[in-house]
Amino acid sequence: MIPIGDEDTGGQPGIPYVNLAIIAINVVVFLYQLLDPNFTNGYSTVPAEITSGKDIIGPLVITGSDGTQYQIDEAAGPNPIWLTLFTSMFMHGGWLHIGGNMLFLFIFGDNIEKAYGHVKYVVFYLICGIIAGLAHVLSQPDSIIPSLGASGAISGVMAGYLVLFPTNRVKVLLALGVVLLRPIMVPAVVMIGIWALLQFVNGLGAIAVTDQTSGVAYWAHIGGFVAGLVITFLARPFLDRTGAAVSRFSPRY
Repeated sequence: MIPIGDEDTGGQPGIPYVNLAIIAINVVVFLYQLLDPNFTNGYSTVPAEITSGKDIIGPLVITGSDGTQYQIDEAAGPNPIWLTLFTSMFMHGGWLHIGGNMLFLFIFGDNIEKAYGHVKYVVFYLICGIIAGLAHVLSQPDSIIPSLGASGAISGVMAGYLVLFPTNRVKVLLALGVVLLRPIMVPAVVMIGIWALLQFVNGLGAIAVTDQTSGVAYWAHIGGFVAGLVITFLARPFLDRTGAAVSRFSPRY
């Protein structure tokens, strides 16, 4: 299911400045990545760097489960190296990667920004992203493969949405293979619940797989989602639950 909009349940109108700013930062950073590949290799999260506390530099070769060898050109990163847990959450590995992540953030982030308020939303987003990165590191502590993307933080945003607005309807496109079917409206608990279930199933399956070249950091998704779930559940009595921020940017159904 691909979300393309969510239901407006009312509340005080306002533009989600922080959410739009986060999207803009991700886009700008991605464009910079296209110009400087060394930035991508140096500022992504490498689990082995976090666990050892040392910046790994130079060409390294890993072998996939099918025997194929891959060369990774590790570049110099920030000092201290654990700052990559922060920088990597604003980086992406391709147009589809950033497009999908920003679509999810655009749809679900404005509601959570309104609920938390601008400043607290920033803190919430960053905490979820960092916990997501740490979950990935713990799942593959010796991996030298760079990990990057906003999906861990966005998983936390989706968890927050699930806690606060489970009955909000989300407009999704059903996909059968590469064929997109007609859009339908489903409760957020269904759409996000199915997405979360897939992450947990794939994450548990990844435990038994030694190949580190699959390309999806499921435990980052799980870590971010659990963080968002716990934080929002505990903060729920103090949050604004009247609905989504309303602006010309938000689809209304």
